[in-house]
Amino acid sequence: MKAAVFHKPGDISYDTVPDPRIELATDVILRVTSTAICGSDLHILSGAVPQKEPMIMGHEFMGIVEEVGAEVKNLKRGDRVVVPFPIACGHCFFCQHGASPACEHSNYKHYGPDGDLMDSKGAALFGYTDLYGGYSGGQAEYVRVPYADISPRIIPDNLSDEQVLFLTDIFPTGWSAIDWAQLKGGEVVAIFGSGPVGLMAQKAAWINGASRVIAIDPLNYRLEKARAVNRVDTLNPHEVDVVEAIREMTGGRGADVCVDAVGFEPERSFVDKVKATINFEKGSIKVLEMAFKAVRRMGTVSIMGVYGSPYDNFPLHRIFDKGITLKMGQAPVLNYIDHLIKLVQEEKVVLDDIITHTLPLSDVSHAYKIFDEKEDDCVKVVLRP
Repeated sequence: MKAAVFHKPGDISYDTVPDPRIELATDVILRVTSTAICGSDLHILSGAVPQKEPMIMGHEFMGIVEEVGAEVKNLKRGDRVVVPFPIACGHCFFCQHGASPACEHSNYKHYGPDGDLMDSKGAALFGYTDLYGGYSGGQAEYVRVPYADISPRIIPDNLSDEQVLFLTDIFPTGWSAIDWAQLKGGEVVAIFGSGPVGLMAQKAAWINGASRVIAIDPLNYRLEKARAVNRVDTLNPHEVDVVEAIREMTGGRGADVCVDAVGFEPERSFVDKVKATINFEKGSIKVLEMAFKAVRRMGTVSIMGVYGSPYDNFPLHRIFDKGITLKMGQAPVLNYIDHLIKLVQEEKVVLDDIITHTLPLSDVSHAYKIFDEKEDDCVKVVLRP
């Protein structure tokens, strides 16, 4: 089959690779009909999240069941399914307590309680390095899906791939950021980053009762997309002091909720890069620092962007003094996906309006380039195998 294969930082190509096969009786083989590039994939592309060996990329995908393991009960050949990005066994302590991203069994080589830099990680993820299980991803013609009775969800024929593809990751991730903040109705929510996850968090904020949603991004074309699809207020940090602007919008208090949908690889200056090198840090926490300033006292900051190292001068003093509640981590997709499918079915949310590029999988190198380098006003790329 053909697949998008990571070889080394900066090198992802369209290669011929062995077809996947049933390895355990609980597996299925999926023929991929749609897949997407996620911002998290760019961390692998840049080398910030390390991967030594070639690996098939991609954790956002859906398709048709082609082969079924002998012990699979909930799926049959021909079922059309969407697949959440964390791989969960469904039976361990964490899976039974609504914490599937901490599954004890799927990442059998590198699982552990410590959360270290290079070992003791959480659940396995599709196409996301050997540290997270070493499973091949779905930017391919076919993919093996383990524990197939647990995560995949059958999708009705009246919904297109585009309508439901983002239930794999970015919509549940954006939803998590808002759900964790426990909105009561009437809150002001400021979302740092108007990439795919930020756009989804904006949608989730409105659905959960926000009175005002503010999108922050240094790229005007992404802010234009946010205004067009989500009716939000927008701020560009190159044009205004974002923290002061948010305070002016909120009677001087700050936003009730701030969401970091950027992570450790934001737009950075030369000085930021030098500081990170001196401190042996990956990327920067500059977005987090803005969020901690912009949120009101006793407010909530949800962190959905990825962070991959310790950071010097972490502003614990500010978090303590302001009484900020922090929530962060991989989205527990299984806690939300059935509800989110219903929202799509009932036309209470539109997910496919963020797609700017639909390309054949054979154009994967170009697709990564325009997504990574913010070319051609690229917001979200869908790939067709």
